[in-house]
Formats: sequence, C-alpha cells, structure tokens
Amino acid sequence: MFLQTPAPTDAAAQVAGNSNAEAMKQMGFANLAQGFDALGWIVFVTLVVMSFLSWYFIIANTIRNGMVKGRADGVINGFWNNPSTQDAIRELETQPKGEPFSKIALDAASAVAHHQQANKGGLAESLSRSEFVDRALRQAVARESLRLEGGQTLLATVGSSAPFVGLLGTVWGIYHALIGIAASGNASMTAVAGPVGEALIMTAIGLFTAIPALLAFNFFNRSNRVIFARFDEFAHDLHDFFATGSRVE
Repeated sequence: MFLQTPAPTDAAAQVAGNSNAEAMKQMGFANLAQGFDALGWIVFVTLVVMSFLSWYFIIANTIRNGMVKGRADGVINGFWNNPSTQDAIRELETQPKGEPFSKIALDAASAVAHHQQANKGGLAESLSRSEFVDRALRQAVARESLRLEGGQTLLATVGSSAPFVGLLGTVWGIYHALIGIAASGNASMTAVAGPVGEALIMTAIGLFTAIPALLAFNFFNRSNRVIFARFDEFAHDLHDFFATGSRVE
C-alpha cells in the first residue's frame, strides 16, 4: 500500500504565497514612483503643489485671523476711549500694517480731513461730508474684506478639484493594470500589484489634499463672516462719529 503525501500541494501553495507577498511589496510608494510615466508624474506633482499651497494658506490665514481677532477689541476700544480724536488717530497709525480696523478708521479720518480742506462749514457741506465719509468707509471695508479672503478661492478650488485629479491618477493606474494583464497573459498579483497600488495611492493623495482644504475653507468662511460683521458695525459707528461729531450709542 502506497501512502500519498501532500508535499507537492503545500509546496505549490507556499510558492504562490511567497509570490503574492512579493507582489504586495510592490504596492508601496517607492515602487509607485519608479513606475510613474509622464501623466503619473504630472498628476502627482499637481497634487503635491495643491497640498503645499493649501497648507500655506491654511497656516497664513490662521495666523492672520487670530491676530485680527486678538487686536480687534483693543483697537476699537482704544479709539473710542481716547479723549482726543487726534491722539486716537496717532495711536491707530502705530498699529501693524495688516491690522484692518485701524485702516478703516484712518480712511474715514482721512476722508474728513480732505473734505474739510476742500470746503468751509455749512449745512450743505456737512451733508456732503456724510456722503464722502460713507464712500470712504465702504471702500475701506471692501478692501479689508478682500484681503481677509485671500487664499479662499484656492482652498475652494483644491477642495473641489483634488479628488478628481487623484481620480485621474486612479483611472490611469487601473489602465496600467489592464495593460499588465494583457502583456503577461494572466491576472496574477505580480502583474497587477504595482499598477493597482499606484491607483490606490493616487486616490489617497487626492483625498488627503482635498479634505484639509475643504475643512479650512468652511472654517475661514465662517470666521470671516464674523469679522465682516464687526467691520460693518465699526464702520457704522465711525460714520456717525465723523459725520455728526458724536458716536450714536
């Protein structure tokens, strides 16, 4: 009686397992970079540039908005609590270049000074001064609001387009996988692991690029709305003060 041994079957399974394990190692980023063609590099570099720019504006806007909010109360209260308008204006001139509330107040004061130089008192001149100050304040608020929105367009663009750029890399990677299957004549892991890994990594990079940009856009959009509301409130009080000579409480 002859005994049958499972050795050949186990050996074949072990060889297949080792082959699959080696194929899975080809799905790493190092192998991905080696397998890039021209389109793959274009997609990858585009995503890297998008990510760099979005993080630059995320960090820059976080610092800027934090400084604006941190200085807002001090600038506004310092202006109203100063007994002398001229002293208040001189204090505003010492504020940093990027501080928006001081720039809005200085534009209003400059408009009043310009109007006083061009006209001599009277009711008609007083009314036109109100319009003159109102126009200066509108322009100042629009200018400072636009500065606060710097980078928002890029964050929105990255948040909406990066997944599709990554998807392009995914589709291209799948296409390479199909080409590999056709060239090798089989659908083994060795033939398709590299291209499939390229496709998966491109998808992940696209998502990692888009998600922070989208979250940051929503956060800054909400933060800016709060600051814009304070711009309007401060500008309204400044208009009353410079047009009538007293602040309306």
